[in-house]
Amino acid sequence: MKLNWGTSIAIFYIIFAATMVGFVIKSRTYDNSLVTDDYYAKDLTYQQQYDKMANAKALATDLTIGKVGSQVQFLFPKEVAQPSGEILFYRADDKSKDFTVQVSADSNGLQTVPADKLKPGRWTVKVDWQGSGKEFYKEQVVIL
Repeated sequence: MKLNWGTSIAIFYIIFAATMVGFVIKSRTYDNSLVTDDYYAKDLTYQQQYDKMANAKALATDLTIGKVGSQVQFLFPKEVAQPSGEILFYRADDKSKDFTVQVSADSNGLQTVPADKLKPGRWTVKVDWQGSGKEFYKEQVVIL
């Protein structure tokens, strides 16, 4: 059977329309939410964040973050007296797994967080802390 040019164009448009409908259906199932809900407000305060990072880099000893056994360990610099603030465990692929822990270091500047509630994978640990009259910020990737 031989197709004429009109039938060929009709078949092409039907296939094209079906493909577009498929793409629309697939795009509706994709979660395209922003990483944070208040993205623009955080962008306006980035200079403060940058100043905190500069303060952290100016310290003689850096905040150490690492996995030790079944815990994530934080060793705060001794030159920062009585650190306080918060630690955000951020998971880029699923924001429902993100959680925050308050900084509560012991007298040696050591704090541990049990890693048993952390699913294996890539975590970005964001530490925003204050001490000795200054504010500090450090961000580090931890693979569990």
